[in-house]
Amino acid sequence: MNKAHTSLPEPSSDAKLHSEQLSQKILRTLRRHPHMTFAQYMEMALYTPGLGYYASGLPKIGAQGDFITAPEVSPLFSRCLARQTAQILPQLSEPNILEFGAGQGTMAKDILLELDALGEPLAHYYILELSADLRERQRFTLKENLPDALFQKVVWLDRLPEKAISAVVLANEVLDAMPFERLRIEPHQALQAYVRYDEASGQFDWDYQKITAKPLQQFANQLIDFLGNVSDLGYETEINLNISPWLKALGESVGQGMVILIDYGYTRQEYYQPARVMGTLRCHYQHRAHSNPFFYPGLQDITAHVDFTAVAEAAYDSGFKVTGFTTQAHFLMGAGLLEMSAQADAPMTEQLRIAQQIKTLTLPNEMGETFKVIALSKQLDLKLIGFNLRDLRHQL
Repeated sequence: MNKAHTSLPEPSSDAKLHSEQLSQKILRTLRRHPHMTFAQYMEMALYTPGLGYYASGLPKIGAQGDFITAPEVSPLFSRCLARQTAQILPQLSEPNILEFGAGQGTMAKDILLELDALGEPLAHYYILELSADLRERQRFTLKENLPDALFQKVVWLDRLPEKAISAVVLANEVLDAMPFERLRIEPHQALQAYVRYDEASGQFDWDYQKITAKPLQQFANQLIDFLGNVSDLGYETEINLNISPWLKALGESVGQGMVILIDYGYTRQEYYQPARVMGTLRCHYQHRAHSNPFFYPGLQDITAHVDFTAVAEAAYDSGFKVTGFTTQAHFLMGAGLLEMSAQADAPMTEQLRIAQQIKTLTLPNEMGETFKVIALSKQLDLKLIGFNLRDLRHQL
C-alpha cells in the first residue's frame, strides 16, 4: 500500500507487511469516518497499539533505528540535566523526578547515576511510558546498569498521577511527536489538511478542505494578518492543539515542581516567518529526513518543530510560570558541560571523542541552537543554573 520514495531505503518484506497491517487499519477507519484530519492520521500512524511507530517493537533510536537523541549522543547531556535537577530537588516537599517517554532508558540511567554520585536524595524516578516495547527496553537498560537500590526507585506509569505530586518533570523530544494539524494558507482562503486514500496509486494523500473548527480558523486569521500577502504557491504550516490540554493535565498532577522541556523549535515569530512556506513537518526513516508522512505508515517517525511561544502561553494558562528559555548549547554550558568534560588525564582518543560529542550537542549547525530548553515552575521560586548564561524569555 505504498511505493518507496526514490531516495529512501527499501523496507524489508517483514517491515512492509507490518506497514500494510497498519495501513489497512487506518483505511478501515477512514472508510467509516471519511473526514480524517491529519492529526487523526498521525495519531494512528504513531500510536496504534502494536502497529504504530512508537507502539511497535521496531528499532527507533540509534544506529539500527531512524534517528538519534541527545542522551544517546553523550552521557554529558543527561549529566547536565542531573546537575540542573539536583539544584531543584532539595526545594521540593518530596524529591521526585517524572520523565515522559524515556526512549531506551539511557537518560534515566545517566541521571540516576549522576544524582547518586552527587549524593542527592531521590524518592522516586517515575517514567510515564505508553509503549510496552519501550518500557521493556527501559527496564532492561536500567536493571543492567544501575545498583539495585537505584533501580528500586524507578516506577513506571501509564497515566499521570491522580494525586498531585512534587517533582522535576523532564520531557526530551516529546512535544515534537504530538499529533498536529496542518494548514494551507492561499491568497483568498485558508484550508485544513485531511487525509484521503488514492485508489489509483494505493497510497494515502493530502486532502485540503475549508476550515470548520473555530480554534483553527482563529489561528489561521491571525496567521494571515501576520504573513500579509501570500503567493499563489500558498503557505503551509502546522499547529499543535495538544500542547494546551497536555500542560493543563500536567498542572493538575504536579502540585509543586519544575517542568523542563527540551525540543527543536522556534519562538512564534521565527516559526511562522513568511519565508517558511513549507512548514516544519519532518519524517525520519533510517537516519534520512524527508517530508512525506504517508511513506510506509508505522515504519517512520513524523514530527514538527515546536512553537515555544504557544508552550509559554499554555503554561501560564495551566498555572505555571516560565522560569527560563534558552538554547540547548547555553543550557548545557550553564549546567556545567565544559567543567564535566575536562579530563586532562584521559587518553587522546577519549578526549577527541568527548570533543566530538560536545560539538554535536552545542554547535549551531548541529543540536546547539535548533534545540531549545524551557523551564516552567509551579509553587517554586528558583533561579536555575541552566539559564544563567543566556535567558531568552524576552523573545517569547
